Amino acid sequence: MPKRGRKYLEAAAKIDRNKLYTRSEAVALVKETAFTKFDPTVEIHLRMGVDPRHADQQVRDVVVLPHGLGKKVVVLVFAEGEDAQAALDAGADIIADDEVITRIQGGWVDFDVAMAVPTMMGKVGRLGRILGPRGLMPNPRAGTVAPGSDLPRLIHEAKAGRVEFRVDRTANIHSPIGKASFTQQQLEENMQALLNAIKRARPAATKGIYLRSATLANTMGPGIKLDPIEAFAT
Repeated sequence: MPKRGRKYLEAAAKIDRNKLYTRSEAVALVKETAFTKFDPTVEIHLRMGVDPRHADQQVRDVVVLPHGLGKKVVVLVFAEGEDAQAALDAGADIIADDEVITRIQGGWVDFDVAMAVPTMMGKVGRLGRILGPRGLMPNPRAGTVAPGSDLPRLIHEAKAGRVEFRVDRTANIHSPIGKASFTQQQLEENMQALLNAIKRARPAATKGIYLRSATLANTMGPGIKLDPIEAFAT
């Protein structure tokens, strides 16, 4: 078991490991237990009652958090010509031309969100091994493959705090909901927006308990167990 530092142990001592906290209690604690010199990200980790091996039990969608993520989001767009100019005018940070695509093939992924117009997917498809494992592969289901006319809206949403969530192969969902410097209300409202979106994304094939467990934590901080029933309450 790894040795923990003094600040971590002091933060962990404030948490009852056997208690399931309400959303309000957990948010208050995640702010109180932030001990890093930088402003840590607050994340929620959900154990879902689905079998991700089956295509009809995938949980995946996007949500725009009402208070954003508290960080600058770097948006890369695969586009050419008029579509590329429209993306730049809408605030895109990088246009992926052939030179940028070559850099990505070499392992460069210094951006947070990748989008593409359909005509570029032939080139984008060759980057699947690089972008896929990092959750950066443009995908129509996630709304990151769209015609040029939709790019301004998608780029604005990404900059404003658009979050893509999806269940991984171990049936977990991991998602940021903001920064520890956010107010209690901002974090609670961001978390509620995410959880509501996950409820709406419940696959019809799923049986039994949909949300099995939930944990809130800040970067490098201890986990705080949420009451899954209360967490999913309206």
